[in-house]
Amino acid sequence: MIRKLFDVPRRILAGLAALATLVAVIMLSAMTDSTMQPLSASAPTAEFSAERALAHLKRFAAEPRPIGSAARDRARDYLAARLRAAGLRVEVQRSVGARSAAGLATFGQVDNIVGRLPGTDSTGTVLIAAHYDSAAMGAGASDDGAAVAAMIEAVRALRSGANPRNDIVLLMSDGEEDGVLGAEAFVREHPLGRTGGVLLNWEARGTSGPSLMFETSRDNARLVETFVDAVPAPRGDSAMVEMYRLLPNNTDFAPLTKAGFTGMNFAYIERSSLYHTAEDTIANLDRGSLQHHGANMLALARSLGNADLRTLTSDHDVTYFRALGTVITYPDVVVWPLAALSVLAVAGLALFARAGRLLSLPRLTVAAASAVVPLLASAALAQGLWELLVAVRPAYDTMGGLLHRPRPYQAAVVALSALAVLGWYLPLRRRLGPAALAVGALTWPAALGVLCARFAPGAAFLFTLPALMCALGALAALLLPTSAWARVAAATLGPITAAMLLPSLAGNAFDGMGLALGGVSALVLALFGLTVLPIVELFLPDPGSRPNRGVVVAVPLTAAVLALSLVGTGLVTDTFGADRPQRTHLAYVMDADTRVAHWVSADTDPAEWTRRYVSGHDTAALPPGYARGTLWTGPAPAITADGPRATVIAYDGRTLKLHVTAGKGARSVTLRLDRPITQATAAAGRFGSVSIPVSGTRAGTWPAEIRFRGIPASGVQITVRLPDSDRIRVTAIAETDGFSAVPGFLPRPAGLVAATREDGDLVAVTRGYTLTSTRASSLSG
Repeated sequence: MIRKLFDVPRRILAGLAALATLVAVIMLSAMTDSTMQPLSASAPTAEFSAERALAHLKRFAAEPRPIGSAARDRARDYLAARLRAAGLRVEVQRSVGARSAAGLATFGQVDNIVGRLPGTDSTGTVLIAAHYDSAAMGAGASDDGAAVAAMIEAVRALRSGANPRNDIVLLMSDGEEDGVLGAEAFVREHPLGRTGGVLLNWEARGTSGPSLMFETSRDNARLVETFVDAVPAPRGDSAMVEMYRLLPNNTDFAPLTKAGFTGMNFAYIERSSLYHTAEDTIANLDRGSLQHHGANMLALARSLGNADLRTLTSDHDVTYFRALGTVITYPDVVVWPLAALSVLAVAGLALFARAGRLLSLPRLTVAAASAVVPLLASAALAQGLWELLVAVRPAYDTMGGLLHRPRPYQAAVVALSALAVLGWYLPLRRRLGPAALAVGALTWPAALGVLCARFAPGAAFLFTLPALMCALGALAALLLPTSAWARVAAATLGPITAAMLLPSLAGNAFDGMGLALGGVSALVLALFGLTVLPIVELFLPDPGSRPNRGVVVAVPLTAAVLALSLVGTGLVTDTFGADRPQRTHLAYVMDADTRVAHWVSADTDPAEWTRRYVSGHDTAALPPGYARGTLWTGPAPAITADGPRATVIAYDGRTLKLHVTAGKGARSVTLRLDRPITQATAAAGRFGSVSIPVSGTRAGTWPAEIRFRGIPASGVQITVRLPDSDRIRVTAIAETDGFSAVPGFLPRPAGLVAATREDGDLVAVTRGYTLTSTRASSLSG
């Protein structure tokens, strides 16, 4: 019982036709998932124009604008003025935002821009949100300037017609990059943040690609229906929603939906190697991505602006995805029946194949159990490839797997996945039989469909539908008394379904997580490989014939050689240059009391330019509590700087209250404590105060850290609660952007940009303090 599931005359020709069909489906799926063509400034008034939005982007996104910076202030004033010119009621909410993480409390003085267009007969609020601050190391043209510029152009187009029925609120939040501080302050303090409504949040994790609806609030059925019906080019699927809900990533969407808004979150994620770097510029922004963002934003603003928002509530999620350009949706009540049906279909195929003496149950059991091998092997090979790449080119490590030209490496992962599948299949096909291996392989997508139905229902379709269609197609090929070509066509239905879904999932995983987590994409590709085994079998001789050991060795060997060749191609083509910069981390640290200064880098293998400043790993001379992780260091000249000041107000062993200033020119201050804390409060005078609980400890440094971004010149009052302790040490760090104050500093050459570590490109001036509860009236340096 080691027969094929089915066989046909001229099987090689049939196999080539089937493979060509699969390739065509994959390419067509990629084409239909593309972005939009940008419209010029001469586009009709009622339409969104990327070129008109770009004119605004050039006015405020040509330089970094982190929270508390002068560039942030200039952007705020320009954006608020444009919203007023559009006829909105505009206010700037000035407040203190807060966020806690393990051992960390982050605060910031935020300036949120809130514009309101009252509805004519409102049934609720449509909140359109994006953040106008950027990371400190780049201008943030995509993250998130493009969305902010799109808001200005969208509201202009919206106002070209009759005012909408519902209230339209535009929130341009501040401090998102430092922990969604502006959105947190908005929902905590602003009246519009507590009324609820429908949220449309816009983000970017790259500089190109289609605008994807990648996250929704719970019970999204009516929201997805509106999205599919309203937007001209809907992109995204419910698997993204499920995956993002499992990830620790955070955008303004999180605090806004937690406060009661229902909504959708959008982003484009391609060319992510430029994300959070100095190359996130207007020149690198894909105009089609801006057009897609804005056209969808305008369409949803119109649709939701004139809908009865009270009818948008639902009690369930829906599965939604695109298949060859068509959006398919079904409610979550269908997920379990489909998962069960796929299992039954695979079981029915197994029983029918057993009845036809195509396989035996023992062989099927071994085949199903062994099919985990190519899945695990493909993931292991992809992760091993990443480790090899980092070993050969250490600069890749600072990029987190998001490379400039990853295509050859991604193709190598495809080849390695093929190697894993063929390396399992070819040696076993004569021992277990092609039918047993093909049917046994389908147990894995069917099982994953059941698993997803339980824990991530919106992603179950990725596995349930291929397993179901593969099993039904194979049954049809066995049962139907039709021509040979019709049998091949029936057997190809399942692989076609898989080709529409799984390669695009692997591509999104590559774009979103990079090669550092390439094992995820590899596993998906291996699953796809398992579904096409009946097609592969068309190219192979009868399993009962004398085995051709050359084929068993040559085919996997070819895949291995191809993978190595692609890796070599990647190493040659993905070189660093002016348009494909290498990242490097550098910071300047000076103890204000001793005036001893050092350069610091967290790079594994610093670039030649960075090695001008660092030469060893001696961190003993760094200020106490400053070092975090393994660092390179080197001597640096002292600068003239005020440095931070921490004045004790009270300390009784359990509560420490300080007044902290950062000194002239410093934008932020950080306090590191050698004891864990349980609560932190920041009070910034007229900007307000906020308290947050803190649990856990920081890794690789002192256990507690408090940050205040955009600190007022007059300083802030910081109060912390901590376990009873009669002695505590505090290191205060005043942070200033850039190294212009450091004598002899030579800027980075073309081809180098700052790494994304939060202390990069900062002048950090520190002061250390020791406090005991018996001396609560003063701190000693």
